[in-house]
Amino acid sequence: MSRTALILIDWQRGFDQHEAWGGNRNNPDAETNALSILDAFREASQPVYHCVHDSMEPSSLLRLDKPGGKLLPGFDPRPDEALIVKHVNSCFIETDLQARLREDDVSKLVICGLTTNHCVSTTTRMAGNLGFAVTLIGDACATFDRRASDGQVYPAQAVHEISLASLHDEFCDVQMTAEYLG
Repeated sequence: MSRTALILIDWQRGFDQHEAWGGNRNNPDAETNALSILDAFREASQPVYHCVHDSMEPSSLLRLDKPGGKLLPGFDPRPDEALIVKHVNSCFIETDLQARLREDDVSKLVICGLTTNHCVSTTTRMAGNLGFAVTLIGDACATFDRRASDGQVYPAQAVHEISLASLHDEFCDVQMTAEYLG
């Protein structure tokens, strides 16, 4: 029997320093929504995988040996939940995530995390290409303003919405927390 697993991506304290990531983070409710999804998975005894970024860059805020690498309150894994450490944008590259999911008979994924246009997008795309049926919880993700090569700044909300639109119906089904939990 196939199972559904929750993939939580990069709910780390380093993302609290908005200016370091481009400033103006969208969706201040992302953590609350992600914790609601996490609670539902725990109540249903469904598998949960916590993916964290451990940057190889010495000055990165997302190093596990620095305060920014620590998980945000409420996101610490329970003993029966997997912790996957990654060094790049995808939770699948140079990790055992895919093998664990296959071993646990998981064919469906629910994904949420930070940031929508980076690690969430990359992981969602790879999951879809690997044959997983993916539901991406759009309001349980967030991102920051992005500066283009020509200097133009794109607002976080627009980046978030375009990222979700680019993923929907191609790599995943984008749903909102209330819709998924309802």
